[in-house]
Amino acid sequence: MARFTPENEALARRIVARYPVPKSATIPLCHLAQEQDGHLATDAMEHVAELVGCTPAEVLGTASFYEMFKLHPVGRYCLNICTNISCRIVGAADLLARAEERLGVRAGGTTADGQVTLEDVECIAACTEAPALQVNYRYVERVDADLLDALIDDLRAGTGRAEEFPPHGTLGLVRQELGPDDLANVTPPEQQVEPVWFARNATAEEGAS
Repeated sequence: MARFTPENEALARRIVARYPVPKSATIPLCHLAQEQDGHLATDAMEHVAELVGCTPAEVLGTASFYEMFKLHPVGRYCLNICTNISCRIVGAADLLARAEERLGVRAGGTTADGQVTLEDVECIAACTEAPALQVNYRYVERVDADLLDALIDDLRAGTGRAEEFPPHGTLGLVRQELGPDDLANVTPPEQQVEPVWFARNATAEEGAS
């Protein structure tokens, strides 16, 4: 599946309605497409372009800037092992090598069963808890060989960690829903008026001078 399902298309249109300029919804819709399929497919980007009123090339140009958007199929779990300086000096390179051996793939590869994609990544901003890794961008910190082995066993089995590590593409387990009355100033920029506090501040400045 690549284009939005009818249910997700309806959700996508509600998301677009939150923004004064439809194109501003490009990134949220890319996340929705990736949540649906596990990666951002070409047809999905075409559908996003239709919904926000731009070209598929513009959607690709935006999505390709962000590492979290995968433009090709990946495993149910993306296992990202940080090998930057803080993690490296406390054993991250050994952890990556162990993960490659346990999973039977090199960094950048996906296991034959489609469960795990292994990635060697730059700093993930958990330097005080090194060595650190992420599973679908959820942190696991102060990792040693035993913890890594147990984690890989859980991911390969696909059991026991569903709430902690939802399938790749899932940003959150609770989706925000906003009704029309909850949307703030959803008008194009050229139709927006000067905030009242601009005039109030200008008056105060004139009085002070």
